[in-house]
Amino acid sequence: MEELRKVIESLDCSYADARYQVRDSITISVAKGELEEVNSSQTSGTGIRVLKNGSWGFASVNSSDKEKMMEAAKSAERIAVLTSKVRRSKCEGLADADLAKGIYKTPVRGRLEDISTEEKMKVVVEAEKRMRSIADRIVSARCSYNEIVDHKYFASSDGAWFELYDSKPEFRTAAVCMSGSEAVVGMETIGVSGGWNDLFAKKDSLQIAELAARKAIKLLEASHIKGGRETVILDPGLVGLISHEAIGHTVEADFVRSGSVAKDMLGKKVASGLVTLVDSGMSEHVPGAAGTLLIDDEGVITRRTELIKDGIMVGYMHDRETAKVFGAEPTGNARAFGYSDEPIIRMRNTYIEPGDWKLDDVIKDTKHGYLLTGALNGEADANAEFMFAIQMALEIKDGELGKLFRGVTISGSSFEVRSTVDAISKEFQWDMGSGYCGKGQLAKVDGGGGYLRCKTLLGGR
Repeated sequence: MEELRKVIESLDCSYADARYQVRDSITISVAKGELEEVNSSQTSGTGIRVLKNGSWGFASVNSSDKEKMMEAAKSAERIAVLTSKVRRSKCEGLADADLAKGIYKTPVRGRLEDISTEEKMKVVVEAEKRMRSIADRIVSARCSYNEIVDHKYFASSDGAWFELYDSKPEFRTAAVCMSGSEAVVGMETIGVSGGWNDLFAKKDSLQIAELAARKAIKLLEASHIKGGRETVILDPGLVGLISHEAIGHTVEADFVRSGSVAKDMLGKKVASGLVTLVDSGMSEHVPGAAGTLLIDDEGVITRRTELIKDGIMVGYMHDRETAKVFGAEPTGNARAFGYSDEPIIRMRNTYIEPGDWKLDDVIKDTKHGYLLTGALNGEADANAEFMFAIQMALEIKDGELGKLFRGVTISGSSFEVRSTVDAISKEFQWDMGSGYCGKGQLAKVDGGGGYLRCKTLLGGR
């Protein structure tokens, strides 16, 4: 820590920060009974940012050697000076913030470092084998485990400093059945911030594998939906996915400055009054959310950030620079995936607050519609238009669950969908923790909510 302080004190600039990071990673994957990959690695290095003449400079070095860090710092200073000569929009300064000063640790149950690679490999091998053993109709299976353990040191010229320990494991299973020439996949995944016991707190590895296999078998007999505009109940994973992809990115302040659809919408009604959308560095309602971030990479203590409250847009996600521009408080959303990445505005745990309904009552109250579960791939654009694939759709008739469908997509404008929300359940879940958000660099995120009833466009065959 002291070396980082000396580096930034050597610079002649408006502001500087230095971040040293050590990352230990393990990846294990098994497919069709064969071990595909076992990889353990460690990376480490220092990233240095400099603000000078209204412009940023950034440089990194894969070392903690003082002389090499000094060289990187001087390089970042030179870059700031060079870019200031051509930059049209100068940085107006940084907003005051609640800055970290201390040691921070993500709570863990069962440290990942205390579980041997051999034991982790055994879990993956047995889970993949369990999927293939469920039925002859399962033609292949895949299981993987990944973990990231980060140790960071940070210091800034305005007095922030922290030491951070963070731990994020993931477990993925997929079983494949064939229906004619069409592959049907059942998937179960989980990812958390925490330890080994946190990862398997609700279900053990074999239970997760069996769920994936049985889901594939069910989907083998499922029909294809005709499609059309329908009433749907979205599971927490889909609620989280739409909250992140189709809404969250539009309210990241750097995108807002670039002209996203959310520009000029503060104070305006953008959703049903039942909808309160939040992005938080904390794991609220249920522990273990994979996007949990105690301190961001500007040294700002993270907090709960309301984006939409009771249907009204009330805020954006900020780093210290955009907070200054918008006259807002920094929200702790400046994130860098690795030491060689520059911090940019990223989501953490993005969710819709749970409501007052029970899921069973939402289903019973639905005359006709579909219960959609299992978010797959998809996309959303800067105008909040989205399309996502769904694993399973259960038809609802007169309040009863019925026929199963596969090959379903949902699409539309998130603004229109949000305006149709008329029920949200109290059963809250995080359900995006096994994935990553990509925005120039990766970031571990999570998303969720209660089960949410709305109207959207269903697609199929």
